[in-house]
Amino acid sequence: MSRRAESDETRATARPGREDGDRPDPPDPPDQPGRGGRPDRDDRDSRDDRGRTAADADARPDQPGADAAAEPVRTEEAHITAARTGRALTTSALHAAATGADTFPAVLREALGRRGLSLERVSERLKARGITISQATLSSWQRGRSQPERARSLRAVDVLEEILDLPAGTLRSLLGPRRPRGRTTPPGAEGAALQILGEDSVVEKALGARFRHFNQETSSLMVHDIVRIGESGTMSGFSTTNVLRAGRAGADRALFVLSFDDEAAEPVDIRVTCGRLAEATYLKGLKSLVLEIHFGRKLAKLDTTVVSYAVEVSPSLTPATHYERWSRTNLHEYLQQVYFHPGALPVDCHRYVREKVGAPPRAQRRIPLGAAHDVHVLTSRCKPGVHGVAWEYGP
Repeated sequence: MSRRAESDETRATARPGREDGDRPDPPDPPDQPGRGGRPDRDDRDSRDDRGRTAADADARPDQPGADAAAEPVRTEEAHITAARTGRALTTSALHAAATGADTFPAVLREALGRRGLSLERVSERLKARGITISQATLSSWQRGRSQPERARSLRAVDVLEEILDLPAGTLRSLLGPRRPRGRTTPPGAEGAALQILGEDSVVEKALGARFRHFNQETSSLMVHDIVRIGESGTMSGFSTTNVLRAGRAGADRALFVLSFDDEAAEPVDIRVTCGRLAEATYLKGLKSLVLEIHFGRKLAKLDTTVVSYAVEVSPSLTPATHYERWSRTNLHEYLQQVYFHPGALPVDCHRYVREKVGAPPRAQRRIPLGAAHDVHVLTSRCKPGVHGVAWEYGP
């Protein structure tokens, strides 16, 4: 089982897939590989016992659900509003006046919610019309991360208007000028996290709207992870101590996302020894646990605080084979320890680094098993990326 917690750092053994926006349209996201069933952590802190997984709940706040209630469009009000402003009554102006949505992403989100259609269903309907647009691209459109510009995408917009029962031209007329080619990354914490996690990661889904401001007020200076592997070779629990520094005055809490690779691996006990647990939400569909821990006081700028927590985990179906943490910022120090049960000792252990989630491991180096049946890795000036330990069992 793998688990990951999110804060400024994440760890996990399962890696989230990534999807890109319209430019170019990426293929539909692959299934998340599972390695063992441990959570990931990130400052999002994320950890995994065996595979890296980061975390959205079964439904993301900005993605309409199947039972969204439809609200009738008040066209009479729209005409009155347009008359008062003296504007020409275009289809987009009519829709905006009636619904309050006046941008392409907002109108698309509103129409999806009104029709009660999921992105998966919309993608299927487009495909039935001979137009292939992935869920990832539709998600980027409705969130304003990209916009339709290519001929195929513009044809999809025309068909979307039919699928969503919008007047012809409603969506098309809201498209702005073509954007510069190449992907742009949002600034700040969100952009740094996207560079490591990729878009539409489990972490982003687990946090929903909170992902955009995920731990922007703090950054991690030092992190100490302890992972325990039980007699069956599965992760039995882990604990984390995180030294955080406030980047601005008033910081008083941090979020952590722990993701599991294996559905059988779930948190059974959570203990916070430094800080106060304000939220513990397990999202079964995402196999992720979201923790919100309060510091107990508001920090002044550059003040530091310590957050410590431990989680016990139910046994996963398969043994754990690695543990990872991802970090979006530089850490002064990162210490990772893995303790093995005497009845489940590995024959080989090594450390490695990944530039981002899903990237191939590099800088691999064997590490010895200690007298306490443990291995550890201490990294000073730890750069952003994914840092992990992997192990193998004998036949």
